[in-house]
Amino acid sequence: MKWKRIPQQLQRLIILAAIFAVLFLIVRSFLIPVDFGKYGHYRASAVEEIIAQGMHYAGQEACYDCHEDVFETKRGGFHQNVSCEVCHGPAFTHAETTDTAELEAPTGRGYCPVCHEYLPSRPTGFPQIVSASHNPMKPCITCHEPHDPEPPQAPAECTACHAEIARTKSLSHHVYVPCMRCHETPEEHKINPRKVLPGKPKTREFCGGCHAQDAPADKGIPRIDMASHNVRYVCWQCHYPHLPEAR
Repeated sequence: MKWKRIPQQLQRLIILAAIFAVLFLIVRSFLIPVDFGKYGHYRASAVEEIIAQGMHYAGQEACYDCHEDVFETKRGGFHQNVSCEVCHGPAFTHAETTDTAELEAPTGRGYCPVCHEYLPSRPTGFPQIVSASHNPMKPCITCHEPHDPEPPQAPAECTACHAEIARTKSLSHHVYVPCMRCHETPEEHKINPRKVLPGKPKTREFCGGCHAQDAPADKGIPRIDMASHNVRYVCWQCHYPHLPEAR
């Protein structure tokens, strides 16, 4: 009698919900392994499967037993948190049978650029290169001591805070133009960089000093007619000066 009092549209919804619930329980019984949840939120048999897998990595503590001198060198360097097996590969077999399973030094160009290839999103100040142009025929370990690497030079004044711009500029035609040639920078900027900002070129004649048709500059520098070339704008409003597109 009570079922008949329920509106017909609700009766249909209740029947559909019951059908879905039964189907869910049937599918669940087929898909979930029987030993799931025996010890926790995982298959109990997965523990035995993992135990049966072979050992590949020995851990850097095993390296220390035989390579204490290298380990001590690496301890104080920038690579102190990079495990030995990251560069030399899995070392379990080597640690167990050193006579027949030698490890290799990373002589290919595909190792170090994994971390040191130039990417704008990497942290400011992190050593980066463009591997295609940075000594492309040499393995990195030819010039750099991988266990205690040293940056080629400490960051210069502008690069210390504007490393991304410096890296962009290093690939541009303006690579040899000093930052302060275009940006008049008060000494106070180094102490209060957000309150005292460096200047930008305010006139077209500044860039025209190199790019005007009659400018006393190198012949290979692109030239423009200052009298007709977008006279309403300062040059950097159209051209990105740290990576100018002109050739």
